[in-house]
Amino acid sequence: MIKKALIIGISGQDGSYLAEHLQRHNYKVYGIVRRHSVAENQNFRISSLKNIETYYGDLLDSQSIIDVIKKTKPTEIYNLGAMSQVQVSFNIPKFTIETNGLALVDLLEYFRKNFKDVRFYQASSSEMFGNSVEKNGFQKLTTNMQPVSPYGCAKLLAYNLVNHYRHAYGLFLCNGILFNHESPRRGSNFISTKIIKGAVEIKKGLRNKLEVGNLDSYRDWGHSKDYVSAMRLILNYKIPRNWIVATGKSYSVRDLITYVFKKLDLNFNKHIVVNQKYIRPHELNFLRGDSKETRSKLKWKPSYTFERMIDEMLNHWIENYKS
Repeated sequence: MIKKALIIGISGQDGSYLAEHLQRHNYKVYGIVRRHSVAENQNFRISSLKNIETYYGDLLDSQSIIDVIKKTKPTEIYNLGAMSQVQVSFNIPKFTIETNGLALVDLLEYFRKNFKDVRFYQASSSEMFGNSVEKNGFQKLTTNMQPVSPYGCAKLLAYNLVNHYRHAYGLFLCNGILFNHESPRRGSNFISTKIIKGAVEIKKGLRNKLEVGNLDSYRDWGHSKDYVSAMRLILNYKIPRNWIVATGKSYSVRDLITYVFKKLDLNFNKHIVVNQKYIRPHELNFLRGDSKETRSKLKWKPSYTFERMIDEMLNHWIENYKS
C-alpha cells in the first residue's frame, strides 16, 4: 500500500526537503500552504516538485486543516507549520502562542474522535530547553525545560499537548526535538543566512557593514536535509515517542562569522557591528543536543558537517549574485 503524507507547512525549508525525501521513498505527498499576497513567496521552494497536491490552510483556522485531512486521508501527518522566528516572537507573543501552541488542540481533538490510526509528527524545538544544560554539556529528553522566549513557550505547550494525548488516548503522536538546522533554503532573516548572504554582499561591494546581535550564543547546527530524514524514521518507528535530532556539536555565532569571512578572505572586524536591537530580551546562551538514542534506535546520523553545510550555503549565495 502506498503511504500518504500530509505536510503542514510544505513550502518552508523543512517542508520542501521533507516532500522531496518522502517522494524518494515512494510516498504520495500532499501539502498545506498559507496564502501569501505574492504567490512566488509561498511556492518558490516547492515549484520544482512534481506529483504533489497542495491546499490552502492555516493553523489558526483549524477547519481548513481538518477539511484537507478528510479529503486526502493521509497515513502520516507532519506538522511543520509555525511562526518560526524566535526574535519576532517577542514582538507578537500572542500570535506566536496561538499559532505554535493552542492551534494544535483542535487537531488533536479531531484525531481523538475521528482519526485514531493516523501517525502524527509535531515539530518541537530545542528552544524549549532555554538555558537548562546537563552537567556533561548536553540537552536530552530528561533535561528540565525552561524556555526563554514566547516561541519556546509555545513550542513547549504543543510538546506537552502531544505527550498528553498520546498517553491519555493511545494515539500515535511523536515529538521531534530538532536543534538548529540550516540550508540554502533558509530565509535571510535567520542568523545563519543573514551572515552568509551579508558576507557575500560585502565581498561584492554591495554593502560595507553587517549588524548582528549576540556573538557568543552557541547553537548545535545541522542541515535540514539530514533532519527531515529523521522525521520519516520517527513516524515509522514501532512505538510513538519523543526524539532528539542534533549533531552533538556546538558553535558560536562568532565561530560562524569567522569561518564565513575567512572563506571569503574578509576581515570581519572591519564589517561586523553588534546592534543591541538584535539582542534578545532573554538570551538563550547554549544548545547542544544528545541524539545518541536517535542514532542507535533509528539508525540515523547526520551526513553534513558544520563546514560542509556552510560551504553549501555560501556557494548558493555566491551563485545567486552571479545570476
